[in-house]
Amino acid sequence: MDFHYDVAIVGAGPVGGYLATKMRERGHSVLIIEEHDEIGRPFQCAGLVNPDAMSKVSLEQTVLTPIWGARIHGPSGTPVEIGNPKRTRTWSVCRKKFDEAIVRRAVEEGSDIWLSSTPEDVEIGIGSALLKVRRGDVTVNVQCRIVCGCDGAHSWVRKKFRMGRPKEMMVGFQVEVTGYPGKEGVLDMYTGSDIAPGFFAWAIPSGSTTRVGMWSRPDLLEGESCEGLINRLIEDSIWAERFSDCRIVGKFGGPVPSGILKKTVGQRVAVFGDAAGSCKPTTGGGIGPGFEQVDLLVPELSRAIIEGDFSEENTKRISKILDPMRRKHSKAKALRDAFVTESSDEELDEIFSVWSRREVIEIINEYGEIDNPIPLGIRLLKEVPEFRKVAGKATKAIIWG
Repeated sequence: MDFHYDVAIVGAGPVGGYLATKMRERGHSVLIIEEHDEIGRPFQCAGLVNPDAMSKVSLEQTVLTPIWGARIHGPSGTPVEIGNPKRTRTWSVCRKKFDEAIVRRAVEEGSDIWLSSTPEDVEIGIGSALLKVRRGDVTVNVQCRIVCGCDGAHSWVRKKFRMGRPKEMMVGFQVEVTGYPGKEGVLDMYTGSDIAPGFFAWAIPSGSTTRVGMWSRPDLLEGESCEGLINRLIEDSIWAERFSDCRIVGKFGGPVPSGILKKTVGQRVAVFGDAAGSCKPTTGGGIGPGFEQVDLLVPELSRAIIEGDFSEENTKRISKILDPMRRKHSKAKALRDAFVTESSDEELDEIFSVWSRREVIEIINEYGEIDNPIPLGIRLLKEVPEFRKVAGKATKAIIWG
């Protein structure tokens, strides 16, 4: 059996669904191929959607808790409380409902979707790509103008077309708990080499439960498991009392790819979201950058489909559209490394002693943005002399990235 579409999208997550809708809005026929038998499972994310991304899809009905503030804790326990209840910084959503709503919208716009289906092979021909897809007990042929990989950190599309690897592959693990004594609308962040070496742990309100997790790089774990570090945070850290009444009701884990590929578009292929390594290096969030990538590339990919121009020259030009986004992520990574990843616990405590001052918190509340920490870093360097003393590495990162 042969099927014909302009666009075949592998992966029915939020980025795949958003891409399908944007392609349908430009009049292209779209097929979404999803290996699982339902949308929104398995769940491998902290479930945060920033305001800019939410404004693109208007799915506030999937929100469990608006997040307006954060309590950030230094390794020795020094807290820094930031935020304003009048300003929502991000949204904690039900990912299953969020993903389902985005994909449903794509289907309502005219996209087709195949669940329990996996790509097996692909051949690039003159004027089209032939994608072989396994559906149950049969393999069918899908002729398409372009194959789009929205299939996650271990993307089949990225590997099949040899498009390279993200610069960093972090690993994360989280548990969902009841009984955490958090503050409504406020997430907790915990630092320290004994619970999240080089990165941080979190407790995110999610309606009637709380998501408690951590992430790090495998080379920093020194043989320990992420689950073991979460257990240490809950059972044997200076904050263990906060978790004394918690009961674990779910466990989730997965990779966090960061560092946008140099080549995201090739001959009749493009990769998006986690498959392209677009997760934010500062938080690991992937939905917002994935949406941004779709908005940047779809106009030119649509033109390439219409004109049939997937020449090397044109695909390189399209891929370079993401250069400003690459530079922004690179600078944010350098800033993260300088402040957190390459700092010892003693250096972090010194930084927290500056951050915890009232006048510094006021600057953070005014200029701090989860998605863009660079303006805040520049402002702190200008206005807080003590900050310059403890942020020598960060200064270079902010200026040069």
